[in-house]
Amino acid sequence: MQSFSKTTGISVVVANMVGTGVFTSLGFQLLGIQSPFVLLMLWFVGGVTALCGALTYAELGANLPRSGGEYNFLSRLYHPCAGFISGWVSATVGFAAPVALAAMTFSAYLSAVFPALPRSATAVALVISLTLAHCFSRRASSQVQQLFTALKLLLILLFCAVIFIWGQNPQSLSFAPQAGDHQTLLSGAFAVALIYVNYAYTGWNAATYVTGEMHNPQRNLPIVLFIGTTLVLLLYLLLNITFLSAAPISSLAGKLEVGVIVANSALGEGAGKAMGAILALLLISTVSAMTMAGPRVLQMIGEDFSLFAKLAQCNKQGIPVTAIVCQGLLAIFFIISATFESVLVFSSFVLGINTLFAVLGVFMLRYRKLAIAGAYTTFAYPIAPLIYLGVTLWTLVYVLLSRPQEGLLGLGIIVTGALIYLLSAQNNKANAE
Repeated sequence: MQSFSKTTGISVVVANMVGTGVFTSLGFQLLGIQSPFVLLMLWFVGGVTALCGALTYAELGANLPRSGGEYNFLSRLYHPCAGFISGWVSATVGFAAPVALAAMTFSAYLSAVFPALPRSATAVALVISLTLAHCFSRRASSQVQQLFTALKLLLILLFCAVIFIWGQNPQSLSFAPQAGDHQTLLSGAFAVALIYVNYAYTGWNAATYVTGEMHNPQRNLPIVLFIGTTLVLLLYLLLNITFLSAAPISSLAGKLEVGVIVANSALGEGAGKAMGAILALLLISTVSAMTMAGPRVLQMIGEDFSLFAKLAQCNKQGIPVTAIVCQGLLAIFFIISATFESVLVFSSFVLGINTLFAVLGVFMLRYRKLAIAGAYTTFAYPIAPLIYLGVTLWTLVYVLLSRPQEGLLGLGIIVTGALIYLLSAQNNKANAE
């Protein structure tokens, strides 16, 4: 049976991370922070945090080698209920919501080029197309993913090069620390802005969702997570330096379409439309990666709970077609019924809780002596997981304080998952009897 290579794994990580967040969140950050140094530190801190999480996940994935990501980890390390709730979160929010956000952004940027295109219909069409593409075979799935990820990296580098070489009226900015910056780094404004940055880095754990289908996961998974996350950190710093250097801060503050504004400022009005087309192409890769990784969680739930057995149904190539279709339908529901910002904050909060307990699980793994002899161990343990836990907990608290509606809705999703688990467990017990 075919398996995913290291290249495919890295492309899944990069494509899951580089998408909606980095091209939309700078405008929100500028409402509370004006210092170029602090803004870059936001992306650096977010990247280091994601890298610490990735290094920890590499140990979890190498010692608990099964597809499903947090669902697999929490089931084995804590209790099947914890795993089910995690899987429920991933199934309902973790992938379907970001797929919807990326598809909505895709249609918004494409409409800058073709105003006659209906936004919702365009977003739905993209989800349907990629859902079908990933239902055929792993080979086709891998080729689609690698193609669009390579295109994404090429276009980002090309965009930055064009801005720096041919851009007009570059901004005179200093990225060195200024007086008062250290206070901003510890402020509530920094923590709130970090919520958007953490969303932009969401996806560093994507390769763990296809661990069971990866070639030699104990060796390759740490490499995939480290290279993918580091590459994205460098790309994000480069992109934000480009954004801040090419357009006045006043024109970016509070705006969603950062890329188009930068292109208009640096290259002229016509370049904005070209940038819209480029960003639309980039987001195809993001939707594709999440359509590829997310359904594996639904598949694992279907294998473990008879109530959801249909989700584990696979075609002749072993692809969970039913799960892929279900995630696609849920993403379409978000596109039709939800607003962009509320879904972003809400999903960031829920996913933060999910990964918080997964990273905490590395201590459980060692305490319970579940490690496989010779398997990868977390670099800089226990500092790396503690950094991730500290930063994530800090941002979760600020979400509850600043956006209580989205935070409480996220907690409601978790409680709902626990109730559904009880029903599923009772169903399994009844079938066993």
